[in-house]
Amino acid sequence: MPELVPNHGAPIAVAMSGGVDSSTVAALLVRQGKSVVGLTMQLWNQRRLPDLAPHAPTGRCCSIEDVYDARRVAEQIGIPYYVVNFEEQFEERVVKPFVSEYLAGRTPIPCTLCNNYIKFDRFLEMADAVGARQVATGHYARVRYDDASGRYQLLRAVDPAKDQTYFLFGLTQPQLARTLFPLGEMAKPAVRELARTFNLAVAEKSDSQEICFVPNGDYAAFLSAYMKETGVEPPHTRGPIVSSDGRTLGEHQGVHHFTVGQRRGLGLATGEPLYVIRTDPATQRVTVGGNEELLCGKFVARDVNWISIAAPEGPVAATVKIRNKHQAAPATLHPAAEPGCVEVVFAEPQRAVTPGQGAVFYDGDLVLGGGWIE
Repeated sequence: MPELVPNHGAPIAVAMSGGVDSSTVAALLVRQGKSVVGLTMQLWNQRRLPDLAPHAPTGRCCSIEDVYDARRVAEQIGIPYYVVNFEEQFEERVVKPFVSEYLAGRTPIPCTLCNNYIKFDRFLEMADAVGARQVATGHYARVRYDDASGRYQLLRAVDPAKDQTYFLFGLTQPQLARTLFPLGEMAKPAVRELARTFNLAVAEKSDSQEICFVPNGDYAAFLSAYMKETGVEPPHTRGPIVSSDGRTLGEHQGVHHFTVGQRRGLGLATGEPLYVIRTDPATQRVTVGGNEELLCGKFVARDVNWISIAAPEGPVAATVKIRNKHQAAPATLHPAAEPGCVEVVFAEPQRAVTPGQGAVFYDGDLVLGGGWIE
């Protein structure tokens, strides 16, 4: 059972999502004699957008049922518990940028935006309000302090199947200094067994899979329903589907229905597998091609955040992930002329480098930093 650093009697604020991971974190801290306060962030009113009701979600994070489960666990382990409404901030910092990015032809990561601007930003403010010096979450990641550099470092979780550092590349030094990831040294089966040992009511609860505000992963349906609700006129992005050599193969109903690497739902019958190579809202063109045309040798990452090291002045060797499930590939990071940007040059071209996704840089288990694919 992992031991945590002493907090000198001040309470630890646990971000309780209602799932087995964060519930086990809270129970573990209590078992270790820590003073614990449970806080749940209410982020999205899932009664909104009734047009999506026929596609009722299952397994979405931050649901009303999750709030009930978190409260039940807090009562079970005997800690103070509060629900904090962050719906307005969540919509401004996560949902609206998500919509804007999709309409601009990029594929955003709302979970990373939520971590950057809500779960490790506003949540720390709430921790201050209850007198907590540290916060703890159920994320699978690790933090350590490096004496030589004087920096807190973010590291991959011990369990590679559950590692969540890809979504945490925006964390800052002040945030890492106050954050605990008690599950980072544990494998998921061991966490669930610990939950059973604590007799937690959620010990057998399935993990959430869906984004809290997008039922069943249908981004296009969400965009249509959200724009209708908020009175936003849908952009006229209908246009041609063209081959990479410029031939018109069909028409589409909006570029926001497509993402780089997509194969299904193209509405084309060509007799050969075709994939989305790029989308261009300015010209309303969706370009498709063969699998080999998805390969990309380099790209620029913007708004780069260096976590475990200071911003390098010269080239750096690293492995780079361009999607959460992507196997990090060897690359060289070159400082770009534009501030906050890095050019990533792969040793071998990678498939489906997608604008709007995160690019996270690693040195072994160490997370060097990350940015957004331009």
